[in-house]
Amino acid sequence: MIQGTTSDAGKSTVVAALCRALHRRGVSVAPFKPQNMALNSAVTVDGGEIGRSTALQALAAGVEPHSDMNPVLLKPESDRGAQVILRGQVHGHMDALDYHAYKREARHSVLAAWQALSKRYDVIIAEGAGSPAEINLRENDIANMGFAEMVDCPVLLVGDIDRGGVFAQLVGTLELLSGSERARVQGFIINRFRGDSALLEPGLEWLAAHTGKPVLGTLPYLHGLLLDAEDSIGCAGREEGVPALRVVVPALPRISNHNDFDPLRLHPRVAFTFVGPDRPIPSADLIILPGSKSTRADLAWLRSQGWESAIQRHLRYGGRVLGICGGFQMLGRAIHDPEGLEGPTGSSVGLGLLEMETRLVAGKQLRNVSGRLLPESVPIAGYEIHNGVTTGPALERPLCELAGRPDGAVSDDGRVLGTYLHGLFDRPEACAALLARCGLVGKAGAVDYGRHRQEELDRLADALEAYLDMSAIQRLLRC
Repeated sequence: MIQGTTSDAGKSTVVAALCRALHRRGVSVAPFKPQNMALNSAVTVDGGEIGRSTALQALAAGVEPHSDMNPVLLKPESDRGAQVILRGQVHGHMDALDYHAYKREARHSVLAAWQALSKRYDVIIAEGAGSPAEINLRENDIANMGFAEMVDCPVLLVGDIDRGGVFAQLVGTLELLSGSERARVQGFIINRFRGDSALLEPGLEWLAAHTGKPVLGTLPYLHGLLLDAEDSIGCAGREEGVPALRVVVPALPRISNHNDFDPLRLHPRVAFTFVGPDRPIPSADLIILPGSKSTRADLAWLRSQGWESAIQRHLRYGGRVLGICGGFQMLGRAIHDPEGLEGPTGSSVGLGLLEMETRLVAGKQLRNVSGRLLPESVPIAGYEIHNGVTTGPALERPLCELAGRPDGAVSDDGRVLGTYLHGLFDRPEACAALLARCGLVGKAGAVDYGRHRQEELDRLADALEAYLDMSAIQRLLRC
C-alpha cells in the first residue's frame, strides 16, 4: 500500500508508475483505492463508477477499470455532504458525520472488493487517501492504516519534497501512528525532487538512522507531467507554439471531470484558462461550461460571478459556447430537481440558450459510448455520468450520435453547443473538428490524448525504474 504524508504527495502517480512498471515485467497487477473523495470519475467495464485516477492506474496496469478497484467513492455535493458510491453504484447521500459513523458498514464493501480482486490478480497496489495521521479520522478508518491492518499489507510512505519540510512530514507522520502501524511502514519514497541529489544525501542518511526505515528512492520532479487528476486543477500544459484559439472554463465550486479539458491544455494552438472565483472573465473565442456535481448550485454561482452577462456579451460578439453534462443542462430553459438529488428540491431558471429543459431523476446513467460527431461524421468516444433527462426542440438538432441515438444539441446559428459526452476532445479527429467549428483556422494539431496517456505512464515508470529500489519493492510484493 502506498500512503502519503499529505494530500497530493504523489500517491496516485507512484501507484500508476508501479502498476505500469510491474505490468511491463509481466506481472498480473491491479490498483485498489479503498476510499476516495473525488469529483473526477470514470465508468467501469461492469457499469459502475470509480475515481478517475484509479481508472488511469488500471490503464497503467493494462487492465479494464472495475468497480472493485475503488469500492467507496465520495462525490462532494457541499462542504458537509457527499454522494456515496459503493462498488460502483449510488448508495445514497450523507453528511460528514453520518458517513463517519457509516464507515463500520462500508468496510464490508471494501473487504469484499479487495477479496474479489485478490482472486483475479497476483499483485494489488493499494493507495491511501490524504494522510494516515489524521487523528480525527482514525476511528473506523478504511482509507489508510485501517485497511492496511485489516488485510495485513506492507506500507510505503510518500513525502513531497517540492512543498518543503519533507523530513518533518515523514517523521511527524510516523510519530502519530500506533506501534503496529509504524512497524507496518517498510520505507519511504521522496517525491518531486529538483536539483543535485548529493545535497540531499545527508538528510536521507539521518532519516534512515533516526527512524530505522530505508529510503527506497528519490523520484525527480517530472516537468510538464499531465495526467488525469482526482480533483486538483493543475497548471501543467504546453507552452510551445502561438495560441490561436482562446478557451476559458469557469472553475465551478463542484466542477466534475475537469480532465475533459486536458487535451485542450496540451494543444499547441489553444490558450486555455480555468477562471476561478472572483477573477476577471477574460475575452475568449470559446467558453466551455463543464460538468458539475451540484448543477443548480453551480448555476447560481455562475450568475453571482457575472458569467451570465459575460456569456451573452460573448455570443453577441461572435463567440461560441459549449456545455458538457451539467454545463449542457445549464444551457437550457430550466433545471428541475423534484427529489432533491443534488441539493434542495426545486427548479432553477437556466441560461435560456437552448430550447430544452432538464429533470433530474434517480438512476444515474453510467456508460462508455462511441459514435460520431454531426454533421462531420468524425468518430468520437467517451463516457456518460449523469442523472438528468433532457427534453425539448433543441434536441432535434443533435451535436453527435452515440450508440445509434442522438445526443446533445446545437443552436440554429451553430454558436451554442451541448452534449452529455465526457471525453469529447480525447480523440484528435474529434478535437480538431470541434475546434475548427469554434474558429480555429488552419491545421489544428490536436493531441492524441490516448497516446499521450500511455506515453506519460511509460515516462512515470521509466523514472520509477531509474530512481526506486525495485528489488526491494519486489521483495515486499513477493513477486
